[in-house]
Amino acid sequence: MKYNQLGSTGVLVSELCLGTMTFGGRGFWEAVGKVPQDEVNQLLKTAIDGGINFIDTANAYSEGLSETMLGKSLRDLGINRQQVVIATKARIRMGTGANQVGLSRLHIMDSVNDSLQRMGLDHIDLLYIHGVDPLTPLEETMRGLENVVRSGKVRYLGISNHPAWMVTKANGIAERNGWTKFSAGQYYYSLASRDIEREIIPMAQAENIGIMPWSPLAGGFLSGKFTRQKEKAGNSRRDEFDFPPLDKVKAYDIIDLMLTIAQSHQVSAAQVALAWMLKKPGISSIIIGAKKMDQLTDNLASTQLQLTDAEMEQLDAISALAPEYPGWMVDRQMRDRFPE
Repeated sequence: MKYNQLGSTGVLVSELCLGTMTFGGRGFWEAVGKVPQDEVNQLLKTAIDGGINFIDTANAYSEGLSETMLGKSLRDLGINRQQVVIATKARIRMGTGANQVGLSRLHIMDSVNDSLQRMGLDHIDLLYIHGVDPLTPLEETMRGLENVVRSGKVRYLGISNHPAWMVTKANGIAERNGWTKFSAGQYYYSLASRDIEREIIPMAQAENIGIMPWSPLAGGFLSGKFTRQKEKAGNSRRDEFDFPPLDKVKAYDIIDLMLTIAQSHQVSAAQVALAWMLKKPGISSIIIGAKKMDQLTDNLASTQLQLTDAEMEQLDAISALAPEYPGWMVDRQMRDRFPE
């Protein structure tokens, strides 16, 4: 397991991060996973033993139950708090009240306090804002985030599911006021959906923000269970919860190549997808989730898979983004800046 810098901070996080969305399975999240406490403990122990020091949860996962189970697991296993980096999130609705949602100072502070109580911790290492809140000015959100950092309840800040311009504007507000800037960005990224390569990754590299991809297997679609001949896996959340969206026709072409490469290395297709992403620029830690132990151990093994340059080029080519403006114009106009 390798360890990478968390953005421009001095914190090192494992190249794989254990996601906890499968823990509990309450309400809407039941389709994602219903892992009980004893199995949560086993998954967490295996992840730690495998070198993972980075754990990602969210207050909304299983309506708070995921955080509760994670906190209990940390205590049950006697894990040294200083040996793990714990990330959680705030933004999604957490109750029926008018203000139990969003990125107001009020909801940020309430969310942090509630998360700490559920996990039984005295601080959060990394707090992400989980999505855009169109009602709250960015200035208020950044002030609210600064408040929880200065209180000692949060150490570092991250942002998720925001367009690039919003991230740079928010960091500009923080810099102007001497507040804490974002160190991490959590975004959907997979071989079948490389959208963040257009604007998000270049922005993150310019802003010294570490990218933490979520759903690197496209909600299980790139696990190898799905093919043109087998559109239903029978034991995948994609069967019930077809998310995140993707071009399945193109994805099947990608899967065909992944399976060929996997066979040559005698590994799973999932390992190929993760190994490809581990070699992409700007990636600090890939968030992996698991419902079963064999899924987790297989994902952990991806850190040992070394794809050849030729295999990387093949995967890049088959999954390439279609040119879009202004990208194609930028590429065209750059030609005269790099004379042969």
